[in-house]
Amino acid sequence: MLKQRRGLPSLDLLKGFEAAARNLSFTKAALELFVTQSAVSRQVKTLEEQLGVALFRRHHRDLRLTEEGQTLYKTSGEVLRLLRDVAGRLGARAAGMLTVTTTVSFAALWLVPRLNDFRRAHPGIDMRLAATNEIQDLEREGIDLAIRYCTPKAAGPGAVRLFGELVFPVCSRSVLAGRTLASPQDLSGQVLLHYDDAERRYPWLSWDVWFELTQTHGVKPAGALRFSHYDQLIQAAIEGQGIALGRSRFVAKWVKLGKLILPFGERYMRSPSDSRAFFMVLPRGAPGRPGVAEFSSWLQQQAQAEETDTVLRDPAREERSTHGRR
Repeated sequence: MLKQRRGLPSLDLLKGFEAAARNLSFTKAALELFVTQSAVSRQVKTLEEQLGVALFRRHHRDLRLTEEGQTLYKTSGEVLRLLRDVAGRLGARAAGMLTVTTTVSFAALWLVPRLNDFRRAHPGIDMRLAATNEIQDLEREGIDLAIRYCTPKAAGPGAVRLFGELVFPVCSRSVLAGRTLASPQDLSGQVLLHYDDAERRYPWLSWDVWFELTQTHGVKPAGALRFSHYDQLIQAAIEGQGIALGRSRFVAKWVKLGKLILPFGERYMRSPSDSRAFFMVLPRGAPGRPGVAEFSSWLQQQAQAEETDTVLRDPAREERSTHGRR
């Protein structure tokens, strides 16, 4: 006789468990879900009974996941994220909403601060921003426009190059405490902020590569702080926690405001050697969708406006202009 298949837990039980596991607190999960602490406790208990395993180890003022709980947490968190993503995409598509995707760093440090300008110019266009570091299938995911940092080949035919970037050290004025740095060797004794790029997708953001490009050897920093997200790294630099490698497109605002300075001025600026740049990519059929033409035009205007800034000047574009004048 075939055994009866165990039914799937309800979505409410999984939501309660995931929130409790993420916060390691029934109280915090209850506040997040707008229910009572006892309701979350009952949801977790019901889920444990349905699965036949303990998901938490409960101690006095301490909540820990069991091995089974950790396994379920990893899966349930991903499933709920995917469901929210799909629901968001379907809702945006049904409402005729413009959907734009780009990396987390570009969204946080470049695009979001400028969106008010787009909203003022086009108040009737509703927009959904899907920030992710994963390359998405634009047609399958129902995305209208992508801003990608990649090589021209990866961007594909029809992509519009917005701008390249320069990489150079930046820090808060307080870090130097009145001292000046004459050469990269002077970074000895300073705390260096690192972007944790395990897959080596952005090698030019590595201090090791920058030291190699500037032919600098023997630097002995006072310490290191590592960050998995670039926007966190820049925030740490603004707060005076060390010296970072700044990406020109992401730090220009903070340089203009005086929150960040260039300790070497405009010396020792480097750009990626493989022609990587920021490209605007549209899937087939996107130009005719509501809001796409307006947003793409606005985006290109924003990109062109930055070319007048010395710190942001695009070396590749300047080189093309120079060749054109010869």
